[in-house]
Amino acid sequence: MKDLFVDANFPRTLDERVYHLGVKAGEVANRIVTVGAVSRAQHIAKFLDEKPKPFVLSTERGFLTITGRYNGIPVSIVSIGMGSPNVDFFVREVRECLSGDLVVVRLGSCGALINVKVGTVVVPSGSIAVNRNYDYDFVNGSLPNEQPYRFSRRVNVDAELQSAVRSALEKTQPPTIQTDILANTLNASTDSFYSSQGRITSFPDRNENIIEELKTSYPDLATFEMETYHLLHLAVSWPTHMARPISKSPPPISSRPASLSISEPELPSHQAHQHAPSDVAQTATDGHVLVPQPVMRAAAAQMVFAARGSRDFITPEHVEALEDWCARAMLEALTSFKIDLERLQPEIGSVWELKV
Repeated sequence: MKDLFVDANFPRTLDERVYHLGVKAGEVANRIVTVGAVSRAQHIAKFLDEKPKPFVLSTERGFLTITGRYNGIPVSIVSIGMGSPNVDFFVREVRECLSGDLVVVRLGSCGALINVKVGTVVVPSGSIAVNRNYDYDFVNGSLPNEQPYRFSRRVNVDAELQSAVRSALEKTQPPTIQTDILANTLNASTDSFYSSQGRITSFPDRNENIIEELKTSYPDLATFEMETYHLLHLAVSWPTHMARPISKSPPPISSRPASLSISEPELPSHQAHQHAPSDVAQTATDGHVLVPQPVMRAAAAQMVFAARGSRDFITPEHVEALEDWCARAMLEALTSFKIDLERLQPEIGSVWELKV
């Protein structure tokens, strides 16, 4: 039997959990490192403080959220899978159950379009989107005024957060890893691992020249992956100085909670009873802001797993050492990034609240 929804606009369960990630207010922190693979999220979580015991939630949709503290600072690690649709689920659902600012760093793997060694870490300054053109005739190979792929305009990372990521990588780089940190390049996020990235399969994808076309159009292009653009685009699209639409219908709910697997720390009796914010920015009747308008900041770090030119691919041993370094660096970058107290989700009632 499927859940019965009052309103399909933004589904929540009766206990105020969002529909796909399964989290609710007080289970996700303002500082987040997001990854694609569950194993990478679990790898990063090894560096979290022992107390409080990290909160772990996984859903049947494939999302994993781990929330705890790093050096005493609340932080979440969220595994979302691959592609921009999953980025969209992640950002929108976290935003709706979080008060205050949202600061996100994406740590992912990528393919390099320039001559660098596998294992290089890239901190891009911006990203473009590369999408398959569904109006194009891929069977016959031509259509007036249509190209097989569409390239977007550039969207930039948050400069302060990018600087924090780069600085953390430099400070935490172990002497045993002789890898370059490449910054201020452009990333391309694609809608396919195959066609939009120029890989040849048995489908008539008309993508033989896509890499050269991209390099010609964007001289500073360095990497391919599938998620960064959408994260950055949502961040720059978040309004901070204008009213946001509020649904006139009652909060959509389900008759049953979503299918979840939760590993909770030992909580005080009052804990985990935060309510979803009715409006992210709270305003008094005379119009002055009671809680500062929240902001969203986003940046990325990408580990080069594949060199498209040489066709080299990283070894499993190299991956483990690289992820150890980058995991600690992302946590250092996030927890060193200043957020004013009034811009944070309340700790009382959260899963990262410390026992007295």
